[in-house]
Amino acid sequence: MRRLFPLLLLAAAPVWAQSDRLPLPAVPPPPPGMEAFDAAMEPDVNIIKAETETREEFRIKGKLYMVKVTPAVGKPYYLVDRQGDGNFIESDTIGPMTKPPMWILHSW
Repeated sequence: MRRLFPLLLLAAAPVWAQSDRLPLPAVPPPPPGMEAFDAAMEPDVNIIKAETETREEFRIKGKLYMVKVTPAVGKPYYLVDRQGDGNFIESDTIGPMTKPPMWILHSW
């Protein structure tokens, strides 16, 4: 009986701990300028599938700004209009323009 009592106390401890919780405070209002969700800033994505590749065209307000090309064989790549003038630059990633040098040493 002596050994059973401490085990019962340990089993009941989570129940006692839950009764001490306070309700969460109210959510503060969003910062100025971010009150409403702007659906016009969400990109429209059109997916075009062909035998040799799949293209995903990203547009905001009808203007094409990026295309992700996934060939049937090979790595996907991006065509990005960084200046907004309609000239697309090929890129392996969407991130910054500078990339550290990387070489494949071994693959299987």
